[in-house]
Amino acid sequence: MSKRAVLEVIALDVEDAVAAQAGGADRLELVTDMAADGLTPPVGTFARIRASVDIALRVMLRLSDGFAAADVEPLARVAGQLREAGAQEFVLGFLDGDGGVDLAAVERVVAVLDGCRWTFHRAIDHAADRDALRKQLDGLPGLDAYLTAGSAAGVDAGLPTLLHEAGRGGEPGYEQRLLVGGGLRLDHVPRLMAAGIDAFHIGGAARPGGWERGVSVEAVAEWRGVLDGA
Repeated sequence: MSKRAVLEVIALDVEDAVAAQAGGADRLELVTDMAADGLTPPVGTFARIRASVDIALRVMLRLSDGFAAADVEPLARVAGQLREAGAQEFVLGFLDGDGGVDLAAVERVVAVLDGCRWTFHRAIDHAADRDALRKQLDGLPGLDAYLTAGSAAGVDAGLPTLLHEAGRGGEPGYEQRLLVGGGLRLDHVPRLMAAGIDAFHIGGAARPGGWERGVSVEAVAEWRGVLDGA
C-alpha cells in the first residue's frame, strides 16, 4: 500500500484551520500578513488554532518581509514563546546579502527549537546556489523538508529543478522531503508524484475567492482527492 501524500494548507485563523482539516489537509502552515508573503502569527492565534484542530501545525518564524534575518534575537524570543505555548513544528529560512544561507541566524533559531521538526521555506528559491545551501544546512537538527517551487518564478519555471532534486533524494543535503508549493496547480501533480514527490503545499489554491476569503473545504477536498487518486 502506497504512503499517503502530504497536503499542507496555509491557515491565517481558526476558520481557515477548521475548513482545511475538514477538507482533508494533513498539516497547516500558520502565518499572518500574506501581503508580506507570510509572517509569524501571534502566539494567541496559534493557541486558538491548536485548540480547534488536531492535525499538525507548522508555525512560520519570520518577522519582516524578505529573507534577511535582521536582528535574530527578537525572532528567537518569539520562537521560545511559541514553544512554551505548545508549538512543535516550524517554518523558517534566512539568506545573507549575497544570496547565501545565513547559517548563524538559522542555527540561532534552531537552537531555541530544541529538536523540533522544521521546514526551510522558499528562501531556497531565491538562493544564489541551491546545492550549496542544502549542503550547508545538512545535519541541522529537526530539518525535514524544503518548501520549494524549484524557482522564484513558481512551479512552471521550477519543474525541471524539482524533478532533478527528487532524483537526488538520499544524497547528502537531499535527505529532506521536497514539499512543493508556489504557483502549484493540480495539473502539476501527476508528473511530480511520478518523480517520487509526495508532499504538496497550497495557499491561494485553497481559496477560490482570493486571500480576502477563507479556505474552502471543497477546494481542499478536491486536492485531497487528486493526491489520493494519483
